[in-house]
Amino acid sequence: MDATQSFKLKKIRKPVSFYVWSAIIYFLLVALAVICVIPFLMMLVNATRSGDEIIKGFTLIPSDQIVHNWKTVFGHFNLFRGMLNSVMIAVPATVLSIYFSTLTAFALAFYKFKGNKVIFMTILIFMMIPGQLSLIGFYQLCAKLHLIDSYLPLIIPAVASPGTVFFLRQYILASMPPSLLEAARIDGASELFSFHRIVFPIVLPAIATMGIMGFIGNWNSYLLPMILINTNEKMPLTVMMTTLNASIDITKNQGATYLCVAISVVPILLVFFSFSKYIISSVSAGAVKE
Repeated sequence: MDATQSFKLKKIRKPVSFYVWSAIIYFLLVALAVICVIPFLMMLVNATRSGDEIIKGFTLIPSDQIVHNWKTVFGHFNLFRGMLNSVMIAVPATVLSIYFSTLTAFALAFYKFKGNKVIFMTILIFMMIPGQLSLIGFYQLCAKLHLIDSYLPLIIPAVASPGTVFFLRQYILASMPPSLLEAARIDGASELFSFHRIVFPIVLPAIATMGIMGFIGNWNSYLLPMILINTNEKMPLTVMMTTLNASIDITKNQGATYLCVAISVVPILLVFFSFSKYIISSVSAGAVKE
């Protein structure tokens, strides 16, 4: 064995401490993953148990009360109607928020006009103001516009999303060179064409990220729909679920409540797994060396 091969073998060999620390890190990651999964498993198991069984204590062994819980849920409200109402609110609100937020972020990132920094600072300020502070004024405005018991107040205000605009603006500035737009303008492309065919595909990973977060927020929205929606048939699933806790005997409905929560998570998981591939593909593309 010559000196070169000996040097390569010495370079490849790693100290024992490296493997020890690697084992500790992997053990901690596995333990953390188990801790994160246990509440989800508890939710699924409790969906099959009765209220009396849930009170007795923690277990990961399913019971046989899922049919009883299912009948209890439909004895209080129509579960599928509530999911449809939530979809009618969450999907338009998320799509409109993502599109117009991306358009606004593109304008703030690449157009230098008077008041650009003022608008951006205003967006930052509105990010720090809790939405609950304007709840009374917003309700009065909806009452004067005769929008009470309508989905429009739950969808249209979602278009103005300061946090989404801020995130997308920073992503556009970090990932997109201005030379791409300049080349498109030289070729005669319009601004909207450049936005849809150049900017939108490049920003797609950030759009997928904010789309997932936006859908989860709109799907789980509770306070505003509870105040604005008065008709039982129009209430989203999150508001309908409160009727289980508002009954006389809350204990008996605990299993039914867990069943509703477990079913309500399904659309969120579908959206996450559908759009997470864009995030993963972006990370993989950024990790490839040419």
